[in-house]
Amino acid sequence: MTNRIALWLAENGFGKIVRQESVGGGCINDSRRLHLDASKSLFLKQHTQAPEGMFRSEAVGLEALGRSQVLRVPNVLHVEEDFILLEDIGQNSPGAQFWTDLGEGLAQLHSEKYPQFGFSINNYCGLTPQQNDPAGDGHEFFANLRILKLASQAFDQNQLDREELAKLEYIAANLARWIPKQPAVLIHGDLWSGNIHCDEEGHPALIDPATYWGWAEAELAMTGLFGGFDSDFYRSYGEQANLDTSWRERAPLYNLYHLLNHLLLFGGSYLGSIKTITHRFAGK
Repeated sequence: MTNRIALWLAENGFGKIVRQESVGGGCINDSRRLHLDASKSLFLKQHTQAPEGMFRSEAVGLEALGRSQVLRVPNVLHVEEDFILLEDIGQNSPGAQFWTDLGEGLAQLHSEKYPQFGFSINNYCGLTPQQNDPAGDGHEFFANLRILKLASQAFDQNQLDREELAKLEYIAANLARWIPKQPAVLIHGDLWSGNIHCDEEGHPALIDPATYWGWAEAELAMTGLFGGFDSDFYRSYGEQANLDTSWRERAPLYNLYHLLNHLLLFGGSYLGSIKTITHRFAGK
């Protein structure tokens, strides 16, 4: 594959690869910074056995986020089935305004409403296929394509027992009891700290999206799943978005999706967190 990438770079005026630098932080793809003789470095993500359409759908998601122009997103230079080649946005330490800028930018991204939930294409959250069939009702969309779809997969793989599946089915059927009606907005879809990047100037950038039109509160809930963001982020977001402070009470419901995804991808260590949430919202 390196020869194929090198040929594309040469044919498109980027020059020859003079050095490759492995970049850590991801658990799915082989990521490298390519140093070139005729231009600046570029960023390569590759996976020799990538699921069909994984990188192409990532490119669509990055381009959708980039059109908003409220937060930096790496430009997509080229994509094929087994790799995606991106602008290298560098890496630095966060500046003083990093978290404030991220909160303000995300609130601006979420300020544009969309007529339906879902997305223009199906994509992936990690290696898990993410179905985005358009739906007019957010509760129906989240119940069917986020909770129930993954819960049934986990049950079929013997990662959930029938009792736990029944609790998740109860929660999915009753989401409107706890989650208020909200408009569809464009969300990153997998917004934890590992997918927030600090560029060469110390500004925030969004990477590795699982983009769809969904609930803004679901996005915020994900930010708190693995440790949470700096308090300046939530303060800044709330000032821009007139945020309902009770969203934190609902966060576990939104995070069922990501916990089920991690259960499928990484195994039973996430089952306890799922059970804690189902016990809280579905009784015994």
